[in-house]
Amino acid sequence: MSGRDDEKQAAADTVKPGSADSDVGQPATAAALEAGSQNVPAAPGARRRLEVVETRQGMFGVSGTGDTSGFGGLVSTVALPPASERPYGGWFDEVVDILIEVLTEQGIDADEALEKVVVDRGELTIFVAREHLPAAVLALRDDQDLRFELCLGVSGVHYPGDTGRELHAVYHLMSVTHTRQLRLEVTCPDDDARIPSVVETYPGNDWHERETWDMFGIVFDGHPDLARSLMPDDWVGHPQRKDYPLGGIPVEYKGAVVPPPDSRRSYR
Repeated sequence: MSGRDDEKQAAADTVKPGSADSDVGQPATAAALEAGSQNVPAAPGARRRLEVVETRQGMFGVSGTGDTSGFGGLVSTVALPPASERPYGGWFDEVVDILIEVLTEQGIDADEALEKVVVDRGELTIFVAREHLPAAVLALRDDQDLRFELCLGVSGVHYPGDTGRELHAVYHLMSVTHTRQLRLEVTCPDDDARIPSVVETYPGNDWHERETWDMFGIVFDGHPDLARSLMPDDWVGHPQRKDYPLGGIPVEYKGAVVPPPDSRRSYR
């Protein structure tokens, strides 16, 4: 038996099974729930402990609309990688150190501005507090040793179980000068879904911020013209949020009508 098989067997022997759900065919163990989130490679010689923010049942994790996928008994966890420890490796330490230095020179507390740094799959993600986002992107763009001149856009993510930070805005930055890429991530709560716009620093983000507001409901303060870009102007709600109902408008195609998902067979 390999070392990995020994580790799996040891985990199975030490973790007590959880209680079975009436809608789930088999009881789930704590190890199984965690294993469902272990899509992040472990650090050499150690297993990374992920931040589990939610446990979902069914294919889509949406309740109250009927799961029409046939996977109603599927149980999975939503987990985020934790903050990485130094040294980050490569040029990552240099970039983080310079960013901290520039923000500190501006009188900004770097510990407040940079919530955490994550190195995952060879990529650098810096979590920035939303009130310090404009200063951070300006420093990343203009400092001669950073020079992340290009922002490839912003997209949204919705984690209903990440209490107090349910909505995430993700920015991909590229340095043409130094041939580097990194990711910024900014969070805000559902009940105060506001993040400063970066259009003044990266004008190309104009339409990306409009689309993220349209789909996720994040209001980008300071945007020159925040309006619907994909949905009609009078549309209610933001379709890519996890709590948005699966039901929709019946579609007619060559005489055949496709009903909304929540009115189809439940497969139970």
